Amino acid sequence: MKKKVVLIQDNEDILDIMEQVLEDEGFDVTPSLTTEPIDKIDEIEPDVVIVDDHIKGNKKGSQVIEELKSDAETEDVSAVLTSTSPDVPKKAKECKADDYIEKPFDIDHMIDVVIKNT
Repeated sequence: MKKKVVLIQDNEDILDIMEQVLEDEGFDVTPSLTTEPIDKIDEIEPDVVIVDDHIKGNKKGSQVIEELKSDAETEDVSAVLTSTSPDVPKKAKECKADDYIEKPFDIDHMIDVVIKNT
């Protein structure tokens, strides 16, 4: 069975590239420019959630991850924070993300991080 990835990014081009690469690697990807898939996380049952810190809407990606990690039903879902911010390692640690991907990212590194967290 394919591993499931929820992919939330702020930039459509980056979202499309990441989705394509992960699908080519055999993942079942749910891509979004909003946090909508988070509301359906019980239905999607992802192995990993990848969230950009600067997503559209009222919350930052780090807040979304923090909420997932503080909810007993979703605390075991792997969460990866992505950002162009130089302090993404610190932000990822603060929100209890399992990992992070700094942008601009190397595609091979992104794949390794996703595989490691699924």
